[in-house]
Amino acid sequence: MLLEQLSAYRELGIGLIVVFVLLVLIIRGLIRGRRNRILRDLDPRRIGIQDIDRMEEGSEFELYLQRLLSALGYKDIYKTTGSRDFGADLVFTDREGARVVIQAKRYGIQHPVGLGAVQEIYTSMRYYAADKSVVITSGRYTDSCKTLAAVNGVKLLDRNDLVDMIDLFKTKRREEAMDLIESKADVIASKWSKSK
Repeated sequence: MLLEQLSAYRELGIGLIVVFVLLVLIIRGLIRGRRNRILRDLDPRRIGIQDIDRMEEGSEFELYLQRLLSALGYKDIYKTTGSRDFGADLVFTDREGARVVIQAKRYGIQHPVGLGAVQEIYTSMRYYAADKSVVITSGRYTDSCKTLAAVNGVKLLDRNDLVDMIDLFKTKRREEAMDLIESKADVIASKWSKSK
């Protein structure tokens, strides 16, 4: 009798464990499904920095930025095509009528954006007849990248700026978000500049 009761308790325990595991898997699947829907839609009103960190491809980040720029009210937004982008991912017209090229870098904090991003976006300005250039990353920049950008007047927006931009947009402070994007680049003279 005692053996039968122990066996019944053991079967009940195993059954409860199986039910618990199934519930955990179902809940996890629902959460992942919601996250995947958010990423699939790339709706700027619903995406935060954590969603950007989970993006698997840089093209998702580029498309998100295109949708964010559109939601902010920018016009004439053009997303370039893959390998023939000539260094720019997005081209748009700012509030003053200046053409701006953007390079989007969805990088992790542990992998900073280097010189190549500044070199590419700066040279793309000529191809797209742009007046301004911006690099936006979900990470950070190397010191040499910051220096080269400042010498060439390339605007760098890092992870903190991106978070601010998202927050400003979500709190309906679109003008402030646009001010952040359009603010002047930090500019310094090269140590090689000839002094007068």
